[in-house]
Amino acid sequence: MPGRFSVLCSRAVLPLSPPSLFFRRLPHPRAVSSSPLPTPPPPPPGMEASYKFGPYKIDAREVFHATPLSYAMVNLRPLLPGNVLVCPKREVKRFADLSSDETSDLWVTAKEVGVRLEQYHKASSLTFAIQDGPQAGQTVPHVHIHVIPRKKGDFEKNDEIYDAIDVKERELKEKLDLDIERKDRSMEEMAHEANEYRAIFS
Repeated sequence: MPGRFSVLCSRAVLPLSPPSLFFRRLPHPRAVSSSPLPTPPPPPPGMEASYKFGPYKIDAREVFHATPLSYAMVNLRPLLPGNVLVCPKREVKRFADLSSDETSDLWVTAKEVGVRLEQYHKASSLTFAIQDGPQAGQTVPHVHIHVIPRKKGDFEKNDEIYDAIDVKERELKEKLDLDIERKDRSMEEMAHEANEYRAIFS
């Protein structure tokens, strides 16, 4: 089945209202103005100013947990509530290219994130999924684990979640590449969700 290299894992995007991943549109050019630009808010405590996800920059407000080697961020277009991504900080395209330390840290981080989000969302199971390479459905060339809290009946057929992940990955790529106006969640919504998740790690 295409896009299903899910190493006993599941994907981090579950169906709420069409959720989203975590990326921010590039600003459109504006007319020169005499008024100064607003100062961006500082990154949350313990977070870097921004993170890399393949060729894209991720705003620190979308990141809710970080270790020296990995970080977890909310999804621009989540499939289900709590659908998040866990990524290595280093830009690595394929799973086999991670160092042993990165591999260990990535999975330990995904496990910790999954356990806490399963409790937070009162779920009963978790899906962890990796799409390792373009023929497996990977659209952003940066290793990432989809972590998705699961509840009974969230998909009519359980394995449909893998097809749904493929669709959301393709949509995300289109939005990032084409800078399409986002009709999903705003940065404020994603930052609010990240703040809530950040609290369960403090």
